[in-house]
Amino acid sequence: MTEIPEHLLKRAQAARDKAASQAAPAESAAPAAEAAPAGGGDSRIPAHLLERSRAAKSKRDGGAEAPAAAAAPAAAAAAGGGAVAAPGIPLAAGPGGHTQRLLTVVKSGSIQDVKSKPQDKVHTWPHLLIIEFVAALFILAFTTIFSVFVNAPLLELADVNKTPNPSKAPWYFLGLQELLTMFHPMVAGVTIPGMGIFLLILAPYVDKNPSNKPEDRKFAISLMTVHLMFWAVLVMIGSFFRGPGFNFVLPWRDGLFFEL
Repeated sequence: MTEIPEHLLKRAQAARDKAASQAAPAESAAPAAEAAPAGGGDSRIPAHLLERSRAAKSKRDGGAEAPAAAAAPAAAAAAGGGAVAAPGIPLAAGPGGHTQRLLTVVKSGSIQDVKSKPQDKVHTWPHLLIIEFVAALFILAFTTIFSVFVNAPLLELADVNKTPNPSKAPWYFLGLQELLTMFHPMVAGVTIPGMGIFLLILAPYVDKNPSNKPEDRKFAISLMTVHLMFWAVLVMIGSFFRGPGFNFVLPWRDGLFFEL
């Protein structure tokens, strides 16, 4: 059985006490109203309160006065010579004449639950940015310590009278240098890289799926895979398949022209 909350019990007890306090004056006033002269005018006590007091009194006495209580309103109307409010159930009463009803019983825990529900989202600051800042500090410290003990793979000093052949850009620019051998500098240096950057900017607005599973992010994964494969192929061609004059060569036949 569901336990009734304490505040509902207190409210019901207060309503019962109020009803009892209102019924007591009505019962004490009922004999005085019956003893009043018939032609003395309208009674100040409402008819439904008189009927309720007579019904309670007759029920307490065993029902002997029930017929008299039923005929009292008609006699009062005839003696007063005017219209008297018809006895009946009060307007604010509920089914069966009850003036108080318990609509529902609600557990106190269901309306006083203050426990925070777990969420799968956190704020960018400070949660994400602190982690990225710590990772950046770690990489910086590692690079600094590594550069102290290990020398960079540099070539000999540059000679103004001798240009190395082939002259290749660093590996991270070899893809762009490879594009310059195939297209006009405006197309290779501005148009194609600009289109790639523009597509990467539009990617979050085209693929709005919030899932982190690879099978649910086919568009984003396909776009990044095409970008990486395209750039990786250009870097490999510029590293291993370009010889003197940046001409196309076969490394297993003409040798390997690759330097860090």
